Amino acid sequence: MADKFDVIVIGAGPGGYVAAIRAAQMGLKVACVEKWIGKEGKVVHGGTCLNVGCIPSKALLEASHKFVEAKHDFADMGIEAGDVNMDVKKMMARKDKIVKNLTGGISGLFKANGVTAIEGTGKVASSKQVEVTDQDGKATTYDADNIVVAAGSVPVEIPPTPLKEGLVVDSTGALEFQETPKRLGVIGAGIIGLELGSVWNRLGSEVTVLEAIDDFLPMVDGAIAKETQKLLKKQGLDIKLGARVTGSEVKGEEVVVTYTDAKGEQEMTFDKLIVCVGRKPYTKGVIADGVGIETDERGFIHVDDQCRTSVPSVYAIGDCVRGPMLAHKASEEGIMVADIIAGHKAEMNYDAIPNVIYTFPEVAWVGLTEQEAKAKGIEVKTGAFPFAASGRAMANNATEGQAKIIADAETDRVLGMHIVGQHAGEMIAQGVIALEFGSSAEDLALTCYAHPTMSEAVHEAALAVEGHAIHMANRKKK
Repeated sequence: MADKFDVIVIGAGPGGYVAAIRAAQMGLKVACVEKWIGKEGKVVHGGTCLNVGCIPSKALLEASHKFVEAKHDFADMGIEAGDVNMDVKKMMARKDKIVKNLTGGISGLFKANGVTAIEGTGKVASSKQVEVTDQDGKATTYDADNIVVAAGSVPVEIPPTPLKEGLVVDSTGALEFQETPKRLGVIGAGIIGLELGSVWNRLGSEVTVLEAIDDFLPMVDGAIAKETQKLLKKQGLDIKLGARVTGSEVKGEEVVVTYTDAKGEQEMTFDKLIVCVGRKPYTKGVIADGVGIETDERGFIHVDDQCRTSVPSVYAIGDCVRGPMLAHKASEEGIMVADIIAGHKAEMNYDAIPNVIYTFPEVAWVGLTEQEAKAKGIEVKTGAFPFAASGRAMANNATEGQAKIIADAETDRVLGMHIVGQHAGEMIAQGVIALEFGSSAEDLALTCYAHPTMSEAVHEAALAVEGHAIHMANRKKK
């Protein structure tokens, strides 16, 4: 029998490593188990987010956006850049360097906070025990008063498009292309599909996105989704809605995809195909039979509002439980659970979790959409302000998009904020704070914003809720 811990966390992704560090800061004896093998053949921390998700994809998005700016936008500002080319291999090397720095940083944080890092595959063996199997197959059992399962998720695969290394890939494989494909197919017009499609579209690929449902970004406010679709189409993304993929065939170095739409069966040929149809919880094999932890048919672990499982001493957080599969949601759950284990009161506001799509322009939202509010029977009032009327947006050459606020018609309380525009992901924090503190639209309208900034669009949208925007003509309120 190995050492006993106050807390053992299974998984060192953004939920697990944050939970481990927080618990250690609370004075608890903590271990964190991780099995992820990095490119150098060693166990690395950070999970999907740092290794093959949030961080590497943003590195590629930023590089590809700067390439587009240099190639097409600099001339308008008087900058003569000459012939601009992209070295994809160097772009990938930079991405890998960023990942290495960050994953190594977590190891340093573990040491600084006294977290014991255990390498291997963790399994909940009982309500108070975790079994860890190392790379050589040796199993060691550790005792713990509390266990936190933060095992994460994996990409969903679909029968019509079996993966084929280098040709038919998931989101992980799409981060490893060593050259720009001429024709790129993307299955799924969700967040991951649009981001990866944007990267390669900017670098010269002819990108076709096949989406089975008829609505574009149904989780986004209708007005924002409509504008986003228009802007992405303008950039060259061919987004086909109502296109259900029925099969694929690899022919040499090409992939032939068949799909059905309103016109019947269709066929397209691509040089690369990315399958981005969602993710599923990684819980198979993480819990031993007979422990008593309840899961649903999809593998999600049942938890209450404070992430307690059906076994009192075992918690579960992040992608393997209900709610959006977002790194920051997992991290906040990790902090909440660590505080609860340490004996403190803690809770999380699941109505104030921001979402961001890192296309250009970015799309960000928090709270209810106008459609959701009305479906709940809530009478609302809204205010919107276009970046085309923003002086800073003009200076930035980023006048596309708008900021929109939804407020309760009776109480003026902010119910949702929705932005499509440059730096929307940074600005949405204002909406999160407004929801967290129960702010009114008037609170935002009476706040002094720095000028000139992109955030002033939020200020103007708040003013527009009552028809008092300064820098645009106001519509008469009913």
